[in-house]
Amino acid sequence: MLSLSCLSSIAFSMHTLAPQRALSAGCTALSADGRPARRPAPNMILPIDLTGKTAFVAGVADSSGYGWAVVKALTEAGATVAVGTWPPVLTIFERSLKSGKFDEDLIMSNGEKMPIPKIYPLDAMFDEPADVDEATRTNKRYAGLDGYTISEVAEKVAKDFGSVDILVHSLANAPEVRSPLFQVSRSGYLAASSASAYSCLSLVQKFAPHMPSGGSITALSFIAAERVVPGYGGGMSSAKAQLESDTKVLAFELGRMYGLRINTISAGALKSRAASAIGGARGEKTYIEYCIDYQLANAPLTRELEADDVGSTAAFLSSPLAAGITGVNLYVDNGVARMAAAVDSRSFEGYKFSYPFPMPGAPEEAAVTEEAAVAEEVAVTEEVAVAAA
Repeated sequence: MLSLSCLSSIAFSMHTLAPQRALSAGCTALSADGRPARRPAPNMILPIDLTGKTAFVAGVADSSGYGWAVVKALTEAGATVAVGTWPPVLTIFERSLKSGKFDEDLIMSNGEKMPIPKIYPLDAMFDEPADVDEATRTNKRYAGLDGYTISEVAEKVAKDFGSVDILVHSLANAPEVRSPLFQVSRSGYLAASSASAYSCLSLVQKFAPHMPSGGSITALSFIAAERVVPGYGGGMSSAKAQLESDTKVLAFELGRMYGLRINTISAGALKSRAASAIGGARGEKTYIEYCIDYQLANAPLTRELEADDVGSTAAFLSSPLAAGITGVNLYVDNGVARMAAAVDSRSFEGYKFSYPFPMPGAPEEAAVTEEAAVAEEVAVTEEVAVAAA
């Protein structure tokens, strides 16, 4: 069970102007105007308890990404978790799990080994069996697989578990991701949108009828949805913007129709296997490593962002503790999205900030002698005197 410590201190004070009211067992505390007053909260632990809940996480194929962290967090909170994996990497994923390659990554915070989740082959580019093209059906990486379209997987999961309380979309792909937006082809642009944005809508359409009221849907997004991230191409910025926009509309529609909540998490840069495939020749620094360096240099929090940060946030949003939260895009990026200027920019090189902490590119402070300090004080005094005259 994941938990959030909630510490409340209760202070009592006497005010001569406030009327005194006796409190006894069974009585309700009253405020000065006679209305029921909010009682001080005692010390408590607010649990993220998902015991008895079933979750489906779409887009898990290794142990290095956010999807895996979400699976671990939901499992540790007590949920039964199943995952959807892209067919071309399904065999490698299953083999890695069975061989023990991921054993260390299966260890939860309590030291126990996480049960291997039930895995469903899922190709989120296809909604129905009739949508599967001949090239995919005859692809050797799909050999022996069936029922991998979104509608089929939704039916299988519902049949195996009865219902789905939690749905997580952790899918993104763009065949032309290395191309600037103005050079992306129509097919490349639409492919990015289909795999990264419409796939979420389709999952919602197919899974929502199997979700009870109070269920939660979470999708992973990125700051490129709203700000320019150079190098994040192929139409992915557009796809993430679609994803976040759709979530806002779906918050209303799903809330009214099914009593479901839906939110997005704008996650910071992480060196996952998928992200590492973007840019950089073998042996060279990859694109995502540059993004991580930028994040560390410019974020308000200088700690390294971890996959578990997003996993824990997803567990919270999926829990009753977030029962009143829907249509929200929650940033989990050490605060870098809040920065309008890059503090490590060469444009600021040499500028002396007045912050009481070091800044990148700031000139080193020279030792100030006692004579120099006195001279500066005299100069300031003379300036004040002139101004007063």
